[in-house]
Amino acid sequence: MAHFVAHGSLRLDGIVPPEMNEEALSFLAAGVPGIPFGTPVPDAYPEGSLPRRLLGIPQVEGALRSLVGPDPLVDHHAVHIREPKEGSAQPLHADAIIDVRGRAFDVQLMYYPQDVTLEMGGTLSVPGSHLRRVNETDTGRYQNLLGQSRLVCPAGTVVFLHHGLWHGGRRNDSDTVRYMFKIRFNPTVRQQLLWDTSDLHSPEVHEELTRTFPWYEQATGRLEIYNRALMWRFLTGDARFDLDHWVTRVTNEPTTAAPSTPTPTSTPSSPSTANATTEFERGNA
Repeated sequence: MAHFVAHGSLRLDGIVPPEMNEEALSFLAAGVPGIPFGTPVPDAYPEGSLPRRLLGIPQVEGALRSLVGPDPLVDHHAVHIREPKEGSAQPLHADAIIDVRGRAFDVQLMYYPQDVTLEMGGTLSVPGSHLRRVNETDTGRYQNLLGQSRLVCPAGTVVFLHHGLWHGGRRNDSDTVRYMFKIRFNPTVRQQLLWDTSDLHSPEVHEELTRTFPWYEQATGRLEIYNRALMWRFLTGDARFDLDHWVTRVTNEPTTAAPSTPTPTSTPSSPSTANATTEFERGNA
């Protein structure tokens, strides 16, 4: 979970069985009919259907429950097809066009039923960009960012993305059609302590949450650490959690009045002192 908070993604390589991958290629090539926004999983995907069996794979089911909780809604799904030698790439973008929520997030499952080689393009993403909110293709002018990840993976790989992660489909320079099946999920419960928390206070959690990425400089990195601390507070319910004092420091607005102090008692000046003060003031004048 700390890895997801820091990177904005969780990658599970080759977890879908080969026979299901073969079935998926035909299933996706035929097209998947759309569903109404916010459909419960059982209504979106009947028992025994390929998407339902995909979501029933233990690693997929566990990751989805950990990230969004039980009984999520299917916001929408789509089959992304990149034709061979098509000569164009998708602009870098984030999928949440309008999102004014606090810390709650949707999760996007991306399923790759075939081996994805570098020549086939794959999905480009920018690790750690999910908490830097942009309006869809505001980042579309950027072609390459230092530290970006261009997906190369074995068949049966599933990747979960935070809905705000910057990503885009790359150009397919191979002779093979590339398929990817995407499902976006909305949570229906509070996203708090939904995963195995037995190692919640291990040093590795702090190490992961303070990880840096090369596409931002030091000052920008501090903002990312700050936002991660806020997200970890949301996920754990621990309002005192912090990373290197950043949230505590910038939210420090004390409301307690300072203790009152006695008012000094004035004493009359002696004539000589008064005259001396008068002469001193005249001299300064």
